[in-house]
Order: sequence, then structure tokens, then C-alpha cells
Amino acid sequence: MDILSLTATELGKKIKAKEITATEAAKAALEQAKRMEPEINSYVTIDEEGALRQAEEVQKKIDAGELTGPLAGVPAAVKDNMCIEGQLTTCSSKILSGFKPTFSSEAVLNLKKAGAVIIGKTNMDEFAMGSTTETSWYGPTKNPHNLAHVPGGSSGGSCAAVAAQECYYALGSDTGGSIRQPSSFCGVVGMKPTYGTVSRYGLIAYGSSLDQIGPVAKDVTDCAAILEAIASHDVKDSTSILRNDYDFTSALTRDVKGLRIGIPKDYFGEGLDGEVREAILQAAKVLEKKGAVLEEFDLSLVRYAIPAYYVIASAEASSNLERFDGVKYGYRTAEYEGLHNMYKKTRSEGFGAEVKRRIMLGSFVLSSGYYDAYYLKALRTKALIKQAFDKAFEKYDIILAPAAPTTAPELGKSLSDPIKMYLGDIYTISVNLAGLPGMTVPVGKDKNGLPIGMQLIGNSFREKTLIRAAYTYECETEKQYEAPAAMACRTAGSGAAGTGKEA
Repeated sequence: MDILSLTATELGKKIKAKEITATEAAKAALEQAKRMEPEINSYVTIDEEGALRQAEEVQKKIDAGELTGPLAGVPAAVKDNMCIEGQLTTCSSKILSGFKPTFSSEAVLNLKKAGAVIIGKTNMDEFAMGSTTETSWYGPTKNPHNLAHVPGGSSGGSCAAVAAQECYYALGSDTGGSIRQPSSFCGVVGMKPTYGTVSRYGLIAYGSSLDQIGPVAKDVTDCAAILEAIASHDVKDSTSILRNDYDFTSALTRDVKGLRIGIPKDYFGEGLDGEVREAILQAAKVLEKKGAVLEEFDLSLVRYAIPAYYVIASAEASSNLERFDGVKYGYRTAEYEGLHNMYKKTRSEGFGAEVKRRIMLGSFVLSSGYYDAYYLKALRTKALIKQAFDKAFEKYDIILAPAAPTTAPELGKSLSDPIKMYLGDIYTISVNLAGLPGMTVPVGKDKNGLPIGMQLIGNSFREKTLIRAAYTYECETEKQYEAPAAMACRTAGSGAAGTGKEA
């Protein structure tokens, strides 16, 4: 039996049935990470000793009947912008090098309550600012399906780790598509829940009104189980919402009869790759054959989403990143003259180019004379975009769209043109502006073997409708997780290589 090929819930069942132990599963994932990391670079930190210790403790609780959930004993990974007590947490930035929090994020604590074994922290675009996982201080992550291509971003490390079987599932964060776009590029399932569903306590903020933690997994069943584990109301997070229903796995039914699916014409026009368009429309037909009702419509105001998003996100980023000054934690410049010089040198040396670009843009739009012209106008546009979605959901149950205009670009191509990189988020950004749930499901590959993802968008608190549609498609097409052909890149090295792979 190939342990690595199992999904998270399949592995959980086998652990519960005593066919596999949690320790055996952790060792398998750790060995795979050691083989793959010199090429993929999915992780910033691998905590081998801690993971094996967790596995032993979890196994005891499983044997005692204390842990009975579907994820008990299953190895997972966490994006490096979520705090874990005593473990290196850097946001893949030099300015947080050496920072070890004194507390854990609520989402991580919820995973641990479910019996997860966390084996490491995954690589990401620095402070989640990027769409390729190339802006990381620890070097770029590569796409397991083709090492010459990016995995997407900013949760590229989490998506690549799941695709490369270095963990069974992972947590990512989504500010403007940072779970859904890399899930599309890496051929895995990823979900951004409704804003406020998963606590942001302990998530190092980029854009506070946009950020949301969500699951990355091999299939829809895993995604539903993970969301069920991490979703909760948290009094420590003022934006956390108390929901009546957290039973997301009950939506795993093959039934879309009568489901009204809207296909926005705006998303299928100029700029969308032909192979991506064809794969997604074929997937839509699968749902139509099962009884869903498809209809094209105009989703107005979407063309304003990118400028509104980058004004709002950059403004919030400039405020949130103000705290990283070399005084309280993380990196401090070695030589300086006075306090203000220390601030300037620390931030100049500690932040990368993309982070500096967004801090400057954010400071500009919040400055006197420009606040009304840019920031307030962007907030009004955000409200109008939400109204456009509200109007669409009066008629449709879900919206079906691409997750990205193309498949994964080659390494180095996007960073040379930041505007082009920003435009690559065109299909995902508006979901965050409106606070809606969105989900990416693999629907095929292009002629080069790179995955194509379909995005499903739901009304607020309608994750179960998305899960039902995604699960139906997955079952009808027998879409199972497929290990990348690039697994041949496994090396004979026995250690976790690359900068920052210490526990």
C-alpha cells in the first residue's frame, strides 16, 4: 500500500482502523519532504522531531478513544504566516527571521484539537504579496507538475506541498485569490471560506478586511473535513462570525439537480487562454448533464476590481506592516545611528522589493490629499462590487468561472512585469472584496501537462452549495488526485535542504 497516495480522510480511516499508525504516516510524509525539498522548496521549516512527538501523542489519544475525527493522526502543513507557539514564523521575509511566537493561531489550535500532526511551515510570497511564490526571502517554490513553472501564490508552498505529497493537506490564506489560484496551478482543491468563518487570530495580517484562512487538499471530501475542523467563532477576532451550521461534510452529496449556475461573460472574454476556457466549459457541461441549469450573464463592475483591490490591500498593508521596525521582534540592522536611522535601515534591508512597492503605494493612497481621491473611492467601488454579486445571487445559486487566465507561467516571467502579475488575479480578487466563499477544483490539463482549475463562487455562508457542486463534478468525472509527472525529480538526498529548513 502506498501511504502517500491516500487522501487525508482515507488515511484517517486507516489510522482509526489500526492499519497504519500516526507515526508511520508522519515518517512517510517527512521522508517524502526530504526527497522533494531540494527541488520543490515548499517549506520554510520542517519540524521532524516535533512532528514525530505529536504523532506519538495523537496515537495515544486515538487508541484511548479521545480522538475520533476524520483528520486524527494525519500529517498537515501550515502556511508560514500563521503563528505556532515556539516555532519559526517568518512570512517568508527577512524582517521576521528568527521570530518564534509565544502563542498559536486559532486555526492551528483547532487543527490540533482535531488531531492533526503538523510537520512544517510552508513557503509563501513575502507577507503574502505576490502571485507566484517567487518573492520569498527563502527562494522560490517550484510547481511539482513542471519545475520550470511557478506554483502560483501566495500560498504556493502549501499547494505545492500537497501536490508533491509532502503532506496530506495544508492551510493557506487568501487575500485576493492566494489559495484558489495556486490550487489551480498545482492541480489540487482549495477553498476560501466566507470572510469571518475561520478566525484570523494569529494570522499575520496583510489586508485585514480581505484575509481569510482556508484549506488546501487532494479532493473535495478532504476540503470539507478540514474546513469543518478549522471553522469556529472566536471572541479574540472581532471579525469572526458565529454561524449556525459548521457541518460542511454533510454537503458531500451527488446532487445538483435544479442548481442554478451563472457563467459570467466578462470572465470568458479576451485574455482567457483557449485551453483554459474549453476545460472549464466542458466541466460546466458535466454539471448540466446532472441536472444543473446553466446560464450566461453580465457581472458588471468586475473590471474595476483590480484597481480597487490593490488600493485597499496596499493601504491596509502599509498600516499592518508598520509594526515591523526592528524594535520588538525579528530582524534588526547591524549598524545604525539613532532610532530613526535604525527604523529606516531595518525596513530597507528587511523588506523585499514587492513589499516595499505595496507599502509605498498604500502610504500614498492614505496620505493627505489622496485619501478621498483613491482610498475612499476604492471602498465605494468595493461596495458596488458586492451589490453586483448580491444581484447575481438573486438569480443563481453559484457562479462558475476560471481561477486564472492561464496555466502556471514560467519562473521569472511574472516578476519582470508586476502589472501583468496583478492582472493575473482578475478572476479571484472580487470574491475577497465581496467577502464571498470561493473554491477551485481541478478540471484538466493543458497541452504541456499543466493543471487547469475551475472556480466556483457562492453567496455568503453558502460553502455547502459549493462543496455539493464540486463533489458532484468530482464523482461524475472520477477525478482523483493525480501525482505530478515531475515526481521524477526526487533526489537521493536524505536531508531537508535549502535555506531555513531548521526546526
